[in-house]
Amino acid sequence: MIIYPAIDLYDGKAVRLYKGDYEQMTVYSENPPEIAEAFAKAGATHMHVVDLEGAKSGMTPNFDTIMAIRKAAPDMFIEVGGGIRDEDTIEKYLRAGIDRVILGTAAVQDQGMLNRAVRNWGRKIAVGIDVRDGYVAVKGWTELSSYTVEEFARLMQSYGVSTIICTDISRDGAMKGANRLLYRELSESMNLNIIASGGVSSLDEIKALAGFGIHGAIVGKAYYTGDVDLAEAIRVAAGE
Repeated sequence: MIIYPAIDLYDGKAVRLYKGDYEQMTVYSENPPEIAEAFAKAGATHMHVVDLEGAKSGMTPNFDTIMAIRKAAPDMFIEVGGGIRDEDTIEKYLRAGIDRVILGTAAVQDQGMLNRAVRNWGRKIAVGIDVRDGYVAVKGWTELSSYTVEEFARLMQSYGVSTIICTDISRDGAMKGANRLLYRELSESMNLNIIASGGVSSLDEIKALAGFGIHGAIVGKAYYTGDVDLAEAIRVAAGE
């Protein structure tokens, strides 16, 4: 299993939200590229970056910061989500050297565009499935769609999506542990690369998720608080 340390961006700073609440935001660094360098030094090969402002607005206000992160960690695989709602924005990120983009709101609300994106860019397109009360949330987690998690995951699989990032919003930033049942059920029922996100807060958690055979796990707040040592997490995820 691959560990994806995370950088969530707001106003050019690395922040974390509590359960997706923009009113409960903690700033961890005003220099996100330095964090990217620390990830690389710890042995991380992959990174998860989210433009939180973009997720709400559908724009790319932190694009320059993301490019600075790309420059700071030139050898890392970087996936980016937040505000990517049209093909021009997808192309903008991919041409700038981002390895994979994550569609969230657009995957729910513009499936014609999603279908074209998967045809054009294949595995460079991932879909974020953000879950609140069993339903898929959109627009920076501020609204609920009518899709259940399983319905939407099956739909994405039918479109040829290869990777989903599934976040249980109720656990994101709460340090309460990941929703193991959710990830186990998805891993058993779907033919997708599943990345677990939200509440991954201990090495035991990482070991359990790796045991489900899922593709990856995102480590966010637990890295910043020091509850999870990144280098050790990478070793545990690899089965060492």
